Amino acid sequence: MRLALYEPDIPQNTGAILRLAACLGVAVDLIEPFGFPFDDRRMRRSGMDYLDRVEIRRHENWASFQAARTGRIVLLTTAGDHALPAFAFESSDTLLLGRESAGVPAAIHEAADIRLRIPMQPEMRSLNIALAAALALGEALRQINAWPG
Repeated sequence: MRLALYEPDIPQNTGAILRLAACLGVAVDLIEPFGFPFDDRRMRRSGMDYLDRVEIRRHENWASFQAARTGRIVLLTTAGDHALPAFAFESSDTLLLGRESAGVPAAIHEAADIRLRIPMQPEMRSLNIALAAALALGEALRQINAWPG
């Protein structure tokens, strides 16, 4: 199980997701370009001292990520055709999260093996990306019996 962030543009969310991954023992793929310097102090503050405890693989673009990946790409999107509660995860899945400001381009949306949505109240637009990552990753780890400890 892995997390992947497509061109993240809010350093605090990236730091929070990296901290989540460190705590749960999940590797992270970061797909460039970023909307901030990778050593941004806001990302470091939200990730705290956990950033040294997470396996991070940086990719210079989508093509290099695609060349290196294994397993299914499960895109978290409000336009998903599968709902989180009914979805069956596999241990080789990579949960892909788009840019906070724009999601992912149509071509990447189509390239995902699965487009997964987290059900919400109809009048709500979207969850914070770090919260969406935590919800989906928690359910995925539960299903594949991979919670740490």
